[in-house]
Amino acid sequence: MNEKNVSRITMIHLLGLQTPHSITFLIFFLLLLIYCLTICGNFLIITLVSYSKSLHSPMYVFLSQLSLSDILLVTDILPNTLHTVLMKGIIISFADCMTQFFFFVVLEGLQCLLLTVMCYDRYVAICKPLHYTLLMNFQLCWLMIIICWVLSILVGLIGNLTVSQLDFCGPDIVDHFFCDLDPVLQLSCSDIANVLLEVTIMNFVLAVIPFFIIIISYVYIIITIFKIPSITGRQKVFSTCSSHLTIVCIYYGTLVCVYLVLSRGQSGGSTKFLSLLYTVITPLMNPIIYSLRNKDLKKAVAKIINHCLQLHISKES
Repeated sequence: MNEKNVSRITMIHLLGLQTPHSITFLIFFLLLLIYCLTICGNFLIITLVSYSKSLHSPMYVFLSQLSLSDILLVTDILPNTLHTVLMKGIIISFADCMTQFFFFVVLEGLQCLLLTVMCYDRYVAICKPLHYTLLMNFQLCWLMIIICWVLSILVGLIGNLTVSQLDFCGPDIVDHFFCDLDPVLQLSCSDIANVLLEVTIMNFVLAVIPFFIIIISYVYIIITIFKIPSITGRQKVFSTCSSHLTIVCIYYGTLVCVYLVLSRGQSGGSTKFLSLLYTVITPLMNPIIYSLRNKDLKKAVAKIINHCLQLHISKES
């Protein structure tokens, strides 16, 4: 198509969740509650890891970075979603849409990579406990975190620049609650074959390879656990990685379901629901799962509560 004849889209109509009018305010307050709980829960973990000396270990540093990515992800997605629920859709600029898409790609990719390095940390702690301090020190920990951020940002920039160079000539309606790749590409009148190939490569780098690394690591972890003679010992060792394994299952399970739905051409409602799981529900579940299943975090919370109570009592006296 000749570039002179292309009427490029400058504004996008984001339809949102399209909930029935009778439950609009219920959905709005539910999503608002989820947003507040997600921010508070993940901020609590970051605070605990920062100020509690007992949590100054690579595993909890990785966890604090995962919590930071959760906060940024829901902040990227939910404010616009809340707006679309109340207004039954909003109009945003194409530049704002691509900005949201960029942060979405960066943060989703970052979570995949962080879950992978967290798995490596558990692998070393369980399979090579005598060499843990040598193989997993704070220098390597922060180097891994920096690599995760840099790689995610680079992939996000490449994907964003590639999509931005396409011609978008309408319609200007995105039937989703945020600017995801598939609904945005449906607006393009260019050949997207190269984009899809690039996206496949990026997914392979950020999702598929990390997923197989996690699977292989857990195979070795499970083999090591079964070699422990006592049942109590097995349970104690498995408890150190059960929270991470639960989050991996939830996160990758929803991602696989989303791509299966897209590949089968299911309805937009199904895609929106599954997208809600890994963009909104998973960031909420992360601090809940770690708080409920992690004794160190429970002790840190109890210690802070006791300290606050003692300060309050001392002021009153």
